[in-house]
Amino acid sequence: MGEGENIEVETEAESEASSSWNLGKHAQIIELSEKLLDGNLSAKIEAAREIRKMVRKSSSSSKIRAKLAAAGVIEPLVVMLSSSNIEARQSSLLALLNLAVRNERNKVKIVTDGAMPPLVELLKMKNSGIRELATAAVLTLSAAASNKPIIAASGAAPFLVQILKSGSVQGKVDAVTALHNLSTFNENSIELLDPSAVFPLINLLKECKKYSKFAEKATALLEILSNSEEGRTAISIADGGILTLVETVEDGSLVSTEHAVGALLSLCQSCRDKYRELILKEGAIPGLLRLTVEGTAEAQDRARVLLDLLRDSPPEKRLTSSVLEKIVYDIAERVDGADKAAETAKQLLQDMVQRSMEHSMKCIQHRAASCTPSIPST
Repeated sequence: MGEGENIEVETEAESEASSSWNLGKHAQIIELSEKLLDGNLSAKIEAAREIRKMVRKSSSSSKIRAKLAAAGVIEPLVVMLSSSNIEARQSSLLALLNLAVRNERNKVKIVTDGAMPPLVELLKMKNSGIRELATAAVLTLSAAASNKPIIAASGAAPFLVQILKSGSVQGKVDAVTALHNLSTFNENSIELLDPSAVFPLINLLKECKKYSKFAEKATALLEILSNSEEGRTAISIADGGILTLVETVEDGSLVSTEHAVGALLSLCQSCRDKYRELILKEGAIPGLLRLTVEGTAEAQDRARVLLDLLRDSPPEKRLTSSVLEKIVYDIAERVDGADKAAETAKQLLQDMVQRSMEHSMKCIQHRAASCTPSIPST
């Protein structure tokens, strides 16, 4: 038998094995579907657990998710979420969570089949494990655009805020991401968020890397909260609230710096007399100056407006950031010509930022030294 014939025989064998595997899986899926529809409670719980196991262990989990959904397992699993039996609730929740991951159609089907009311009830439970599984489920389902209005209207948001306050680290991360997903849909996203969310959000932002994706979501929510008087007050009285936003302006990603400066600007625009000194006290100027050069277009505009509000001179005598940039550009054009003016102006502004930062640091060190009590000689 030649080499080509060997290859053909092996291919046929593989095809037969694959076909046999598919038939076996199909029969198993139909059996699980029938148990969920017609079995007693124990059989339904067992079927839900088998579905989770099948999806997790399969090398072709995306196909398995689609086949299970086509076999009609989602609707009875959603019904199980309302069972009075805690095992039934937990096993169905885990099965649905595994069916929803990386499958947009299943996400939508789970919500349209009525999963949100029982999920909200699960978010209220005292059992922290169930609560956080429900949070993970809401997060996963909220990734589908068509689900967002349904989830936003379900009343889940206040319970996600509760998870922010008292959940595990993973629970808090999931709650932030879910709330952020919902905020991207709702034009009145401020209504989704209770001002009490400020305190846990500030604490989480303190602890995370300011350039992380998580920081981007947390600062986006804080910017939304800064649009209400209660939210602004909460930011100003939270331990390290304004300082944490200033640090994010200094060290954050392009996205998180834009949200952080937006929140600070919202504070200062709402009442300059109330918030100006609080922001200045945290050393905001160097980071804002750098942002006028290095931030997104939106962040640069916000930083310029905020810098103008923070200046001590009266408005009619205030040199705006845009005027300053125009002066620097004119100087650069005279020195290096029109072709290189933009690049030279940017370098000059960066040098000004650096000098401002060095001056601010010297002032801070001087204040610290003057506040340090002298030790009396003995």
